[in-house]
Amino acid sequence: MRLDKLDLNLLIALDALLQERGVSLAADRLNMSQSAASGALGRLREYFRDDLLVLQGRSMALTPRAEKLIDPVRSIIEQIRATILVAEPFDPATSDRTLSVMATDYIFEILLRPVIVACATEAPGIRFELVPIVEHPVEALQRGRADILIGIDNVVSTEHPSALLYTEDFVIAGWRDNPLLADPMTRETYEELGHVAVRFGQQTSSYEATATRLRSVARRVEVIAPNFLSVGGLLVGTERIATIHRLLAVRMAEYLPLTLRELPFEMPPVRESAQWSSRNANDPAIAWLVERLKQIAAQLRSSSGAPEPSLPG
Repeated sequence: MRLDKLDLNLLIALDALLQERGVSLAADRLNMSQSAASGALGRLREYFRDDLLVLQGRSMALTPRAEKLIDPVRSIIEQIRATILVAEPFDPATSDRTLSVMATDYIFEILLRPVIVACATEAPGIRFELVPIVEHPVEALQRGRADILIGIDNVVSTEHPSALLYTEDFVIAGWRDNPLLADPMTRETYEELGHVAVRFGQQTSSYEATATRLRSVARRVEVIAPNFLSVGGLLVGTERIATIHRLLAVRMAEYLPLTLRELPFEMPPVRESAQWSSRNANDPAIAWLVERLKQIAAQLRSSSGAPEPSLPG
């Protein structure tokens, strides 16, 4: 079908090319060959009279014209899905949907990995795309970069529906042979030791950095890690410590020579929530995945003794 000489089937290809910013990744997303995706790009270039994607170094970059097409094309695709596709009954046993989730590597390891394993039997045809957290995650959610965003209170937005999954506290992790960790942690020792902290791109520091600063707790940060899973290895063989999520600390201590200590001061637990765009409020596939996230989160709380989630007052 054509509209003003544009083959509407190319809209799906255009959306994938704009989101993935590359022919190979777009082909994977569309389950088509790379040559077919290249052919679609060629036809789109001819229609828009613009290159859309250009080689920049070793990667592809969008032209200014392509950048302006991102939101309108995504909006059209989402509107079609909301009015036509979503109306169809959703059966996880037979669905071949691709569901994308944006979160930190900590969430991928602790929550999403068991969710995906559990869904392998119930929904064998569903594909999961795990998207790293970006500097403006809610904006990325609105633009359709992910179906679900999982983050803490200062990440999710009140403008879109969300569901509280679980709350979790923090502990101190350090090398098992660190002599300074032989006794319970004191605030004085906590402030004297070097710390490993986490920062994502140009974002402000992670939750524990903000929480300690608000409580006037001094930290001498000696190493800034790009993700949570790299923290454990950076502690081994040093006298440095890190303030990390309890569930992740327990997991890392299973395969690294780490010891855990309780914080010598109070730190409010972090609240992890799932959020999805208001455009997808009636999407049964997203509702199904959120319910599975809640189920696994409940199992995590039960096995770890973490506090039950509570609604804000």
